[in-house]
Amino acid sequence: MNPSKRLGIALAVSLAEGISAWVALAQSPSVRTTPERPGDAVALGRYLVKTTGCNDCHTSGYNAAAGNLAEAQWLTGDNLGWKGPWGTTYATNLRLYFAGLTEAQWLAHARVMEPRPPMPWFNLRAMSDTDLRAIYRYVKAAGPAGEPAPAYLPPGKTPAGPFVQFP
Repeated sequence: MNPSKRLGIALAVSLAEGISAWVALAQSPSVRTTPERPGDAVALGRYLVKTTGCNDCHTSGYNAAAGNLAEAQWLTGDNLGWKGPWGTTYATNLRLYFAGLTEAQWLAHARVMEPRPPMPWFNLRAMSDTDLRAIYRYVKAAGPAGEPAPAYLPPGKTPAGPFVQFP
């Protein structure tokens, strides 16, 4: 093979590899890591769970303790009901819920879910896939714990335990 043909093939291969690398980079979500926002997926998930308010509802007593609860108690649900025109909802035990989901199922679910109030499902939809994966990996790493939250009560039913009444 003549040298100019070899050079042409080498350039074509190099160009193809460069394009492949660029496409892979463009398709991968960028994550800006800082000391406050870790790059490790599990650590990032912990950070997001703590800073986006997941514990506010999904961890019993979290707000009353000003966030000073053992991490082993995080995301185990709550018996406090949220009662309104939709009925009464309870914050799911996410540690048990995630135990039965794959990461792909979680990502798909987070993009379409619209649970009853007061869950701010629209905030999950606004998150990047990287953030949703990190939350999944954190909860999975924490492992199953606790008991299931009480079941939803339809409108007109009065909860047996404590609840917050919405107008």
